[in-house]
Amino acid sequence: MKTPCSPAKILTAVTALMMAGSLVGCDAAANALEVIERPTSIAAGASSGAANALVQLESIPVKGRAPKTGYTRDEFGPAWSDTDHNGCDTRNDILARDLTNETFKPGTNGCVVTTGTLADKYTGTTINFVRGQNTSSEVQIDHIVPLSDAWQKGAQQLSADQRKQLANDALNLMAADGPTNSAKGDKDAATWLPPNRAFRCEYVARQTAVKAKYDLWVTPAEHDTINGILERCR
Repeated sequence: MKTPCSPAKILTAVTALMMAGSLVGCDAAANALEVIERPTSIAAGASSGAANALVQLESIPVKGRAPKTGYTRDEFGPAWSDTDHNGCDTRNDILARDLTNETFKPGTNGCVVTTGTLADKYTGTTINFVRGQNTSSEVQIDHIVPLSDAWQKGAQQLSADQRKQLANDALNLMAADGPTNSAKGDKDAATWLPPNRAFRCEYVARQTAVKAKYDLWVTPAEHDTINGILERCR
């Protein structure tokens, strides 16, 4: 029997669909929702997924990295805003989506995740999440396309609202092992890939989808790395 989605999960998926539709049309919106609801679809071996990502990659401009001048996290709005207006901040929305066996803090209307289990895609390990001052950082919410990288590859030209959407877009967010996410930092695919090789196809496909959605570009080295991985996924 399929486990019913929590309200937070449903609202997160619907909001992502609406955001995708507003930027890139109905077909891409449907694809974005598929990635959100079935985030292992690329990694599951569908060669058509890799082929589609390769086509999408070729639509993305290839340029050099722009200076980081002017970048601050604030350029992408307050951290973990409630952009879908469901009463839950984005961090808790993603935890609710990506963890299993979640429990929620009483009195928060099913928003604040207190415990759960993460099948971490970056490392291929299982992490037991416990909310707390000394434990919450063990599971972090990663921007698959780091915001600093986005800033240097076109996000400077986006509006403030578009940057806020990018920072809170479920397509670009994933719960991940904290230390591994910290090691990734703001590196692109040319300089960092998940240690778990089984996830690399999905990882670069999602980076490609995000960059295409927000009209960002890739560097030559980044393009070649993503292209090489997707070719091997077909």
